[in-house]
Amino acid sequence: VAIFEAARPDGVRLSHAVRPDLLAAAEAEGLTPAIAAATAEALGALRDGADAVLLTCSTLGPAAGPAGALRADAALAEAATAGGGTVEVLCSAPGTLTATAELFGAAAGRSGARVTIRLVPGAWRLFHGGDHAAYAERIARDAEASRADVVALAQASMAPAAQLAGRPVLTCPQVALAAALAYSRS
Repeated sequence: VAIFEAARPDGVRLSHAVRPDLLAAAEAEGLTPAIAAATAEALGALRDGADAVLLTCSTLGPAAGPAGALRADAALAEAATAGGGTVEVLCSAPGTLTATAELFGAAAGRSGARVTIRLVPGAWRLFHGGDHAAYAERIARDAEASRADVVALAQASMAPAAQLAGRPVLTCPQVALAAALAYSRS
């Protein structure tokens, strides 16, 4: 919540619904049809009165479409690959690798970008252990070492690493909120 609030444009009001139970279930079992359906149901309940609903969890991301929600990592994939060239996507959560690869692969197919998806070793363990400073530092080191034209941080939780990296990186919150705003105005 804090990461998206920090990226919130002036004059925009955000409402948040956090469902750690759905993420925990997907991490334990994979994104099963039952977990996807529960995610879509939760997203559908948020549509009433909202200009846009944005699913910010890349692990649960594939459930966004059936619920009529926007997918934060889809906006990131489009922005990262738009210019073609080489794109390195850093992931911290092992459970997101397949969905992230599919999403960025599709976006790269439209732009001609060459995409590499890479897990930052040990990062998710640091995050789950509550050492968020070490988590951000670990990700920033990997981002800084990349030789790709564009580096994208796949999970929203990775956004604080952008402040520490010695190079520009794309993060999910700002890109996704801009996409949600554009959607709500269309």
